[in-house]
Amino acid sequence: MLQNIVIGQYVPVSSPMHRLDARAKLLCLLALAGIVFLANEFWSYSALLAAVGSFVLLSRVPLKFFLKGLLPVFILVIFTFFLHAFFTNEGQVLFTILGFSVYSGGIEQGVFIAVRIGALVVFASLLTLTTTPIDLTDGFEYFLRPFKRFGLPAHEMSLMMSISIRLIPTLLLEADRILKAQAARGADFTKGSLKTRLETMTAFIIPLFVRSFKRAEDMATAMDARGYRGGEGRTKLRVLKWRVQDTVACMTVIGVGVVLVLLRNG
Repeated sequence: MLQNIVIGQYVPVSSPMHRLDARAKLLCLLALAGIVFLANEFWSYSALLAAVGSFVLLSRVPLKFFLKGLLPVFILVIFTFFLHAFFTNEGQVLFTILGFSVYSGGIEQGVFIAVRIGALVVFASLLTLTTTPIDLTDGFEYFLRPFKRFGLPAHEMSLMMSISIRLIPTLLLEADRILKAQAARGADFTKGSLKTRLETMTAFIIPLFVRSFKRAEDMATAMDARGYRGGEGRTKLRVLKWRVQDTVACMTVIGVGVVLVLLRNG
């Protein structure tokens, strides 16, 4: 399951979302992260789900691949739903199970929070799925550039952020391999007391840290061998260009926000 995580991966297909400027996608993601909290009732959440579905279709990322990769996140979303369903005491009692009373307000709150978390994860995933590492780094650097006057190394910070995002699926794949290797040697992470499980987990955590540091060292050696000396004086082969389609994308996101505000106040 770990190797199927989509956050941090890039899918090279031709789509309207892939052709957008990285800066436009970062702005849209920032705006959408705030817009999801504007929804507060059925119709506004329906509009939010319609926006999520439309953006996924525009990305042209295979739906099967997308859903398979988000399965671990959906497990968290379902857990959040049940947490609110059983512990939010609002509205009328619908039924009682194992001594817990389930309220209508709890079900409603659980659905709404689950939709918010799911939407945020989908929007963040679409950013990395449709943006190359180079463009993502350039986009981060563009927005961090004003802070250079305060001594912030914009290029180095943006490169670090981009590499960190891209290493998520790699580290998850490493973790999956280590778990399988330890299981083949007879390690069981699900049985025994809490102390026994923690001791068993060291056989997983230590190799993961060692491999992570080894991978970081190999990357640093490769960058040094290619003459990387930071962002000062560096030129770019591909320069980001803001186009009409980027403005349309930003206006579309603003339109989604306006719709949610109208539905919220309506």
